[in-house]
Amino acid sequence: MILEHADITIPPGQQAAFDEAIVRGITTVISQAQGFRGWRVQRGVESPERYVLTIYWNTLEDHTVAFRQGPLFAQWRAIVGPFFAKPPVVEHFTLVGEAPLAP
Repeated sequence: MILEHADITIPPGQQAAFDEAIVRGITTVISQAQGFRGWRVQRGVESPERYVLTIYWNTLEDHTVAFRQGPLFAQWRAIVGPFFAKPPVVEHFTLVGEAPLAP
């Protein structure tokens, strides 16, 4: 499994609109992508215009080739791209270990 980690910054005061847009973009567009396994998005506490998006993919190529070079990417960017204050920083990781969240 591959974790795509995107560090996203938006203009101040756009949080509510971006919250809606990013969830809509993931659930209606990215969720259709080949190799998509799940997602998590978090907003900064100290820096509320900063978001960390993690998307779980089966393979690196599912993200970098099938999604990024396919038609779904343009649909995704049309939804969230207008909010970007600067280009997101995107990196990929492999999972070393994890534990379930405590109740």
